[in-house]
Amino acid sequence: MAAALKNDLLLRALTRQPVPRTPVWIMRQAGRYLPEYRELRAKAGEFMSLCSNPELACEVTLQPLRRYSLDAAILFSDILTIPDAMGLGLYFEAGEGPKFERPVRTAARIHKLAVPDVAEKLAYVFDAVTLVRRELNGALPLIGFAGSPWTVATYMVEGGSSRDFSRIKGMARQEPALLDELLDVVARSTIDYLNAQIDAGAQAIMIFDTWGSALSPEQYRRFSLQRMQQVLDELQREKDGQTIPVILFTKGAGELLTVMAETGCDALGVDWTTDLGQARRLTGDKVALQGNLDPAVLRGSPEAVEQGVAEVLASYGDGPGHVFNLGHGITPDVDPDNVGVLVEAVHRLSPAYHSDISG
Repeated sequence: MAAALKNDLLLRALTRQPVPRTPVWIMRQAGRYLPEYRELRAKAGEFMSLCSNPELACEVTLQPLRRYSLDAAILFSDILTIPDAMGLGLYFEAGEGPKFERPVRTAARIHKLAVPDVAEKLAYVFDAVTLVRRELNGALPLIGFAGSPWTVATYMVEGGSSRDFSRIKGMARQEPALLDELLDVVARSTIDYLNAQIDAGAQAIMIFDTWGSALSPEQYRRFSLQRMQQVLDELQREKDGQTIPVILFTKGAGELLTVMAETGCDALGVDWTTDLGQARRLTGDKVALQGNLDPAVLRGSPEAVEQGVAEVLASYGDGPGHVFNLGHGITPDVDPDNVGVLVEAVHRLSPAYHSDISG
């Protein structure tokens, strides 16, 4: 049996247990808006030099926790480590984002893809998880993560970021069985990857489906949701007697939250385009909800940040099952002081929504 966490608010909220206040963490909380991150990144050089060095990844993971009273750490890594382990040649261009030297666009390339030996190829990720857990020393839970199979596959086929996803959407229309084959390899790799993170010490898991909303609802069910379901069905959901909650996040999901809530996940991330009250009605309180302040609010005044926090808390309303977060990742141009305003406001304003709970 693992030792009890000093702060387990996140895990309790994700499993819809009562909490005295709403827990808060921030997507991309370890990142470019922090000067200490930029300094370390400059020393490390390449972005992947940070991700693939367990000591540096651990340090970046811990940086925001030294500034803010957050309720969770999230591992510093990247959603494209799996295709990199498959040999696609991941690299990052300044101002361009991630790219692959060897994208997979033909049947021949896809037939050759295999599930990598994650224990060997991605050992640096699991070593970082172990280091972070050691440094946290039971203070807070650590969130592990992966990209959804669909989202990861978009980068593999397009060769990098895309505005219209023309290649992979063309594959979905013209060669759906081939896309299914690709997604199955990515899904099986993701299962191994996330279970290894859990074995190394991750205490909650988040699956980022950044580009699921690029699909039609019918295609979403087949190419995105079905593969997230495949991953969910094979994940360890308990370790050392503790539940491992799983959060699914499809950016721009809207009414798709209804079908996402049927997967058996513990929580759904909600972006700012859906009111949390509406999300609660759509999901019937079957799952916890995470979100959903518009990251742009953090570029405003401290008063605007506090007002944004108040509106999000009110939109969810009373009772358990809410984790405060942004509706997507924090942007690099944010003043770090505004993040402090956000965290303090959640701590101060949220207990009123849990007024029947003490301690």
